[in-house]
Amino acid sequence: MSRSASIERNTKETDIRVTLELDGTGQAELDTGIGFFDHMLDGFARHGLFDLNVYVDGDLDVDCHHTVEDTGIVLGNAIKEAVGDKKGIRRYGSCILPMDEALVLCAVDLSGRCTLNWDVHCKTEKVFSAPMIGELDTETISEFFYAVSYSAAMNLHFKVLSGTNSHHICEAMFKAFAKALDMAVSVDPRITDVLSTKGSL
Repeated sequence: MSRSASIERNTKETDIRVTLELDGTGQAELDTGIGFFDHMLDGFARHGLFDLNVYVDGDLDVDCHHTVEDTGIVLGNAIKEAVGDKKGIRRYGSCILPMDEALVLCAVDLSGRCTLNWDVHCKTEKVFSAPMIGELDTETISEFFYAVSYSAAMNLHFKVLSGTNSHHICEAMFKAFAKALDMAVSVDPRITDVLSTKGSL
């Protein structure tokens, strides 16, 4: 049974279409208008083994904020719909992912409650030393993951354990999130209902 979703969202700021297949092979077709953002989403699809199509027509003449945040909203909605009733899934996932000098921890709980814990400071300094990576404003990265967390109704935790290069740190975040989410949505045959003492998620 395919676990997939196709979501569209249209506002005065963005026109977005996302198709997500959880049980994919890591194929992606991406056009957000922001090259580095496409690169991050490609890494998310490839390392999570998700098939992902994303098309965005956003108000990039203003800046990239609406495009990035709204893509997070739609991707989160697609994750939530594709997961379905959550019966049989592991629910939790985590990954500590290295990329050169960067080391990033990501943990996911598909709990039905939204929380983003953004502990991404190294030695009390902002983790992204560069204000921009390509055409992506680094301030929007947390906005993207917050939007994913509340739209998908998940607990999402990030901790940057080390790193100096903004590109490496950001890429490690997207890949760690992919690996953690892949673990959380994976089916365990020992789980016959939802993994909760409440009986629902």
